[in-house]
Amino acid sequence: MYAITIPEPGGPEALVWGEVDDPVAGEGEVLVDVVATAVNRADILQRQGFYDPPPGTSPYPGLECSGRVAQVGPGVSGWAVGDEVCALLSGGGYAGKVAVPAGQLLPVPEGITVDRAAALPEVVCTVWSNVFMVAHLRPGETFLVHGGSSGIGTMAVQLAKAVGAKVAVTAGTREKLERCAELGADILINYREQDFVAELREATDGKGADVILDNMGAKYLDRNVQALAVNGRLVIIGMQGGVKGELNIGALLAKRAAVTATTLRARPVEEKAAIVAAVREHVWPLVSGGHVRPVIDREIPMPDAAEAHRVVEDSSHIGKVLLVRPS
Repeated sequence: MYAITIPEPGGPEALVWGEVDDPVAGEGEVLVDVVATAVNRADILQRQGFYDPPPGTSPYPGLECSGRVAQVGPGVSGWAVGDEVCALLSGGGYAGKVAVPAGQLLPVPEGITVDRAAALPEVVCTVWSNVFMVAHLRPGETFLVHGGSSGIGTMAVQLAKAVGAKVAVTAGTREKLERCAELGADILINYREQDFVAELREATDGKGADVILDNMGAKYLDRNVQALAVNGRLVIIGMQGGVKGELNIGALLAKRAAVTATTLRARPVEEKAAIVAAVREHVWPLVSGGHVRPVIDREIPMPDAAEAHRVVEDSSHIGKVLLVRPS
């Protein structure tokens, strides 16, 4: 098969489309013939040499994929060769085939084509696990997601609205904010021109956000705590704004608030399977019913992964950028 390899870390040009050995489905695994994958920030970090795959997993980038079952490994039931699926991966999506633990596999939802389903697993599992399983967002609460026009942001807006929350977003352009509004966002904040703490307080009569999903890390830590409501929950899932920040414990105590930081890629297989099962139960009916849809900026041939990385690094996209394997 062919895959995107990274012979040496570096810029987008470090991504090389070349021939590699085919994987084999092991015990408890399913081999997927990949149709498409999607670009995530973790892929960029891996390309740069800052985020190696977990031990024992595929060395190729790609944290999600869609395709068709090519082989069912020993000990697997419920899947058959030819099934259209999408999957949460620890790596290996930028390839012709990938072996996936069966618990991380999902059927392609009704109404979604197999290629577009590649836009779902990583963002849906990230949002559901953090916003709902960790932060327990409830109907009527106010939810703030930073980077509302990103892949995770566009999914977070839709899922939060689906459960009856009031949604606030930050984004850097008018176009991106307008797209967030089309998805259901109620409070639109241009982080280049506005202070999100002040804007959120004004929009909530001084209350703040009950739940914040943050991809910035250190840069936003203090202001995120300021923006929290009493009993608020801040969940940090990224470090685009740095890794070390100062936390005002007094402010946190006064609000009886919580700060949690999580990652998805390195979690044990059992934890990922539990998240995927929850997504299938709670989110897949919303997708099949047309209430939640993947937002896809563009599809790029997989051999041209360097171009896709440039688009994502430039942050000019809205939603997901897909890589489609040549037929």
